[in-house]
Amino acid sequence: MRCPFCGAADSRVIDSRSADDGNTIRRRRECTACNRRFTTYEVVEKVPLMVIKNDGRREPFSQQKLLNGLIRSCEKRDIPTEKIVKLAQELERDVRNTMEREISSQKIGAMVMDRLKDFDEVAYIRFASVYRKFADISSFITELDELRTAKQQSETLVRPSMMQKEKKEKKQK
Repeated sequence: MRCPFCGAADSRVIDSRSADDGNTIRRRRECTACNRRFTTYEVVEKVPLMVIKNDGRREPFSQQKLLNGLIRSCEKRDIPTEKIVKLAQELERDVRNTMEREISSQKIGAMVMDRLKDFDEVAYIRFASVYRKFADISSFITELDELRTAKQQSETLVRPSMMQKEKKEKKQK
């Protein structure tokens, strides 16, 4: 690291600490030429992620747009803002972890829908109505039926395992 005071190319690290909730490393350095100290910050380089829109346009990924969509979906629901922000951060991490430099808005929408299904059913339906462009009430009802069927299937899978657990507990007594 080049010294900001004398321009020498060599410096040594005196101290390293995590900063910004672990997203940054703060390093205290000392120039080997002039012995002056300075601070540097190291962050992971984020490759710009481009979103391919339905009409073929490309635009940079925006966590704020994702967050705004989630907030609209969760409007007038008893969901703390912190949980919505955390969901947006997790979704951004998931999108970036695909390691694709370009990702379609349809793929992002599907990821959001998948997470919203477990997060809040009403928010899921609200998001789905925009994302899937429900044309009429029948498409809306079809989505509700699919959600209800999936919920019933997951409850059916949970019940037997809960009953088996209760039987084991009774036998142990």
